[in-house]
Amino acid sequence: MKVACVGGGPAGLYLSILLKRQDPSHDVTVYERNPEGSTYGWGVTYWRGLLDQLHARDPESARAVEESSVRWNRGVAHVRDRSTCRPGDEGHGIGRHRLLEILADRARGLGVRLEFEHGVTAEDPPEADLLVAADGVHSALRTRHAGHFGTTLTAGRNPYVWLGTTRVFDSFTFAFVETGHGWIWCYGYPFSAERSTCVVECAPETWTGLGLDRASEADGLARLEELFAHVLDGHALIGRASADGSAQWLTFRTLTNDTWYRDRLVLLGDAAHTTHYSIGAGTTLALEDAFALADALRECAGLPQALARYERERKAALLSPQSAARHSAQWYENLTRYIDLPPERMFALLGQRHSPLLPYVPPQLYYRLDRAAGQLEALRRFKRWAGPKLARTAHARVLTSRR
Repeated sequence: MKVACVGGGPAGLYLSILLKRQDPSHDVTVYERNPEGSTYGWGVTYWRGLLDQLHARDPESARAVEESSVRWNRGVAHVRDRSTCRPGDEGHGIGRHRLLEILADRARGLGVRLEFEHGVTAEDPPEADLLVAADGVHSALRTRHAGHFGTTLTAGRNPYVWLGTTRVFDSFTFAFVETGHGWIWCYGYPFSAERSTCVVECAPETWTGLGLDRASEADGLARLEELFAHVLDGHALIGRASADGSAQWLTFRTLTNDTWYRDRLVLLGDAAHTTHYSIGAGTTLALEDAFALADALRECAGLPQALARYERERKAALLSPQSAARHSAQWYENLTRYIDLPPERMFALLGQRHSPLLPYVPPQLYYRLDRAAGQLEALRRFKRWAGPKLARTAHARVLTSRR
């Protein structure tokens, strides 16, 4: 089979790796309009589940990804002049540049052709049995047939900017700062021994009130370094200015499509769907698209059946993360509902921001219910370990402590 993959991001490169591993006779070419080694973004996050899947599907590239990643197992939140810390699942961070380097080297080693600085137009796509649109949220191949795909773009409310910093955080770090124009906050996480990602977000009125909407990149970075000095610890923020010198503030756009394929053309990654960055799942979901598409192509009798199965499986799998992403974005858009809670309670609800119930239950009540549910789950685990008699004693103690 001859496959042309338009877009050299993680999903497109990993799909090419899987296809060549499944059948070395596949003729696979990845087209990327940018020069090799140039990429946007700083670091990406993922969790152990993705790493396990990478090891199962291609151990060689998985080992390189794991060796190039940093890890953390707790979160820290700074609210005004108070801080709180919570343990969590082990998270991983890797530089986007390093991830692409690993995948490109592995693809080449398997015989994939990589065509950098090779733009592909929708009017003249490559000849192939399968044409994969992995060219991002602005996909030219998808846009040409937007009516068929049923593409919908929904703009979010809050402006945000994606930055780097020389401050290497030792945990996933949140900082919420109150200004005279409202709250502004950042999420920070390490992705190498030298750098971290730092995403800054605020409400539109805060953005304009602080003058960030009209500041040059240099002036905007200086203002943000001042606001977040307590977490940056003297380190600099690093931006990526536009050609006119302005900062690259954006509003997140949620993209969905009614269908994901048309004849020999199929959508992959951000060309098919986006999920709000605050759940840290964009790269994972794109790679999972590649897993599913490769599996369907291997196991189905024909291309139409494979593409139909791929669309069906991935749309079903995305229901939960897409819901979580919507509620996560809304939690931040309604930050003032939670910000005056004691920091440990606010941080607990930050961890529960994916819940569809949270916007409708008073925050203090939700916190108590969530805490009680956690205690009951701990008791169930204790019962399995210690036996029913000891568990009844522990349950009685919990009930007494809640009165």
